[in-house]
Amino acid sequence: MQVEKRVAALVEEKIADRPELFLVEVKMLPNNKLIIHVDGDEGISIQDCVAISRHVGFHLEEENAIEQAYNLEVSSPGVGEPLKLIRQYNKNIGRTVSIKLKEGLKKEGKLLAVTENNLQIEESVKEKGKKAVAIQTDVPFNDILETTVLVSFK
Repeated sequence: MQVEKRVAALVEEKIADRPELFLVEVKMLPNNKLIIHVDGDEGISIQDCVAISRHVGFHLEEENAIEQAYNLEVSSPGVGEPLKLIRQYNKNIGRTVSIKLKEGLKKEGKLLAVTENNLQIEESVKEKGKKAVAIQTDVPFNDILETTVLVSFK
């Protein structure tokens, strides 16, 4: 956990002059793979990932922060990765999301708005014998287990 905190600090240091970029997560996996997910309001470039990787790798080596060999991977969160930050939700307004709720239910709809405490989606509800109706639903963040963006190939 100490390594993850140090890596997070190094990433924040590197992107401090880039307000459009933000750290999503740092994970050290049991197989000594260090994963850093960074995103941006308009996405993140490969050059930005390379610069972050070099900065973090250089400092970890200088400090000998990780004693064993490790693999460093810097990228944006991949398609299908759950959203973790409100800033990620804001970035995806207008896209279709799938929400797993703590009580086991699943909701799917277009992300319309995000506040500090909840998000609003437009979901299609179909009653037997009737046409589907679009309704707006507020979903409190406290009720959400996981939210992913659905990719459309239309």
